[in-house]
Amino acid sequence: MRVLGIETSCDETGVALYDTERGLLADALYSQVAMHADFGGVVPELASRDHVRRLLPLIEQVLDEAGIARDGIDAIAYTAGPGLIGALMVGAATAHGLARALGVPVLGVHHMEGHLLAPMLEPSPPEFPFVALLVSGGHTQLIDVTDLGDYRLLGESVDDAAGEAFDKVAKMLGLSYPGGPAVAELASRGDPARLRFPRPMTDRPGLDFSFSGLKTHTLTALRTLDAGGELDDQARADVARAFEEAVVDTLIIKCRRALEYSARSRLVAAGGVSANRRLRERLQPGLRKSVENAEVFYPRGRFCTDNGAMIAYAGALRLAAGEHDPEGPRLTARWPLERLAAPARERIS
Repeated sequence: MRVLGIETSCDETGVALYDTERGLLADALYSQVAMHADFGGVVPELASRDHVRRLLPLIEQVLDEAGIARDGIDAIAYTAGPGLIGALMVGAATAHGLARALGVPVLGVHHMEGHLLAPMLEPSPPEFPFVALLVSGGHTQLIDVTDLGDYRLLGESVDDAAGEAFDKVAKMLGLSYPGGPAVAELASRGDPARLRFPRPMTDRPGLDFSFSGLKTHTLTALRTLDAGGELDDQARADVARAFEEAVVDTLIIKCRRALEYSARSRLVAAGGVSANRRLRERLQPGLRKSVENAEVFYPRGRFCTDNGAMIAYAGALRLAAGEHDPEGPRLTARWPLERLAAPARERIS
């Protein structure tokens, strides 16, 4: 079965074609980062309009690269939420219109389930069960994953997500949007011994996160350095390094606790922040301090951010199990992952 995947939840237009026997045939992505950079964040109306401009040409590009005609599509999956409702509507309307024209089934997919399953696209995918760290601009969550659709929330951010904190700290440092890559690049030049920031909510039990206080601590540090006449380029790099180390340490500590609590040895890390180099260097060694055989699985770099491949794959699993939209599009701007159900029939992979 060849499944066309469409992702339009926020500021990236993603399209992919996935074959359940041959794997990923082609994918394409258009990022709106340059358009939103002047505003320091995503402008929903601009995002929706740009999806309208980009989506059909990207579909044609993917089909051309795969060497597949439109009538070679067997099913269509699209992101139904969570996300910006206007952006979601563009993908949903396109998916349903094309599915109606081709006479094929169509299914709305949970955006975070797509991220959770993205490492399954790699040559050495994880096996169920595992713990998933979903860490991005909008989410920081730990999920216990028993099987497709069998998810239990272990912990989440009570305020800013990790990626959101990176964006806000980048603004404090005068860096470009999006903040994650910019802060990480500056942090690579920082002195790790000069400053130490707190590791929020690690001095108490539990698996929830909080990055708002760390963001405030970073702002205070910058103001203190500025008042002392010490806020030069090296000081900014040192602040970026201290912030990044605090986020990475916090994620490692919480992931280690999650594996211990759930008695799992496999961790999936997905979402935009999972591409952070320091996190990838330190996560598995950090977990193995208490979980000796801990393994960490990531999607490749370009599948850490929003993309059509993860939607095509997640949709393929559920479509193959008999799921589809019975009527029109189903869109949900806010949609807790744990409300998803397992497929009604035995999963076909």
